[in-house]
Amino acid sequence: MKHFNPTTPGQRQKISADYSVLTKKEPEKSLTFGRKRDVGRGAMGRITVRHKGGGNKRLYRTIDFKQNKINVPAKITSLEYDPNRSAYIALAQYKDGEKRYVLATKDMKVGDEIVYSDSAPLKEGNRLALEKIPVGFFVSNIELQPKKGGQIARSAGSYAKVMAHEGKYTNLLMPSSEVRKVLSACLATIGVISKPEHNLINSGKAGRSRWLGIRPTVRGTAMNPVDHPHGGGEGVQGIGMPYPKTPWGKHALGKKTRRKNRISNKFIVKRRSKK
Repeated sequence: MKHFNPTTPGQRQKISADYSVLTKKEPEKSLTFGRKRDVGRGAMGRITVRHKGGGNKRLYRTIDFKQNKINVPAKITSLEYDPNRSAYIALAQYKDGEKRYVLATKDMKVGDEIVYSDSAPLKEGNRLALEKIPVGFFVSNIELQPKKGGQIARSAGSYAKVMAHEGKYTNLLMPSSEVRKVLSACLATIGVISKPEHNLINSGKAGRSRWLGIRPTVRGTAMNPVDHPHGGGEGVQGIGMPYPKTPWGKHALGKKTRRKNRISNKFIVKRRSKK
């Protein structure tokens, strides 16, 4: 982590990641394209997620979440910053000359060699089927369905732990503390995703959040009754109700949002712990 001298109000609280580990180069042009972001709006053009909008333009990097070139080793030629995700990305050049961006793991370095193979060594960055990975290993970029590409544990510092192999399923301890069954034929990358210090970053000023496309949040108690259930009253006071509510009158805390009859419930071995 990098701390800054308090030369300005914005620098006083600022804590950023140490980007000295990254390679100084432009993004690979063949793997990037311009992309218009939805910034919180649905198909009808209406705001469906609040507090999003604006922000700097971003080039989108095409990430290979599948990593399905079997038995073709690749060499890591650069570690790069990606504005579209919290983790770092790595440019992998395969023996046949093809280049692809992959999610970088925690201790990955330029010059490392990675491979997807049934007989790949149990080394960080290599990709194997879950049934080939021993109990106790940390894995990331995990598939939920074979050949679909990684869907779980893709953000900075995230990982799942292999707990057991039972028949055609593997039990994984998820980042949420939930234990879930995943088909053993699904692929996973060995190792923890890069940039585990991401949660310690402090922007230092509101303007930096605006650059990221995060708009201001207003407290419900500061609104009028017509705008929020917590609104109204003179001065600073409590919300005057048994539990906090959303602007639409629903439970704001502790409300379970998962559907009771969801088809994937049968794959959950142990629910996430209450915090």
